Amino acid sequence: MKNGWARLGGVLGIVYCVAGFVLVFLGWNGTASNDQESAQLPYLVSGGIAGLALVVLGSALIVAHSLRADRVELRGAIDDLRAASVAGTAATRPTGVTSADSTTVVAGEHSYHRSDCTLVVGQPDVVVTTRADADASGRTACRVCQPDADG
Repeated sequence: MKNGWARLGGVLGIVYCVAGFVLVFLGWNGTASNDQESAQLPYLVSGGIAGLALVVLGSALIVAHSLRADRVELRGAIDDLRAASVAGTAATRPTGVTSADSTTVVAGEHSYHRSDCTLVVGQPDVVVTTRADADASGRTACRVCQPDADG
C-alpha cells in the first residue's frame, strides 16, 4: 500500500488543480451574469479566491510528489553506484596475493607494496613477487603502506 500512498500526492494535486479551475470558471460565470458590483463580489470571493487557493495547493502537491519521486530514484542510483564501487575495488586488486600474506609483495618500478596499497590498486603493470626478490632487485619499501612494518 506504500506505493499507493506515494502516488496519492500527485493524483490529489491534479484533482485540486482541476477543482480550482472549475471554481474559477464558475466564479467568472457568476460574475459575468450580473451587472451590479454588489452581486458580483460573492462570486469573485467564493469562486475566484477559493479556486486560486485550490490551484496553488494542487500545484504544491504535484511539486512535492515530483521531488519525492526524484529523491527515491536518486537514492536508488546512489546505492547502485556504491555497490558497483565496492565490487570494482575488490576486482582491481592484484591477484595471487592476500593482504595477510607477509612474504609476497607487489613490485612496482622502484618500490614494493602491500597488495592493498592505494598506490598499486588498479595498476595493470604490477608484478607479484617475494620481499627477498624485491630487495635483491634494488626496490625499496613503500613509504605509504610500509610492507616491512607487519613483520
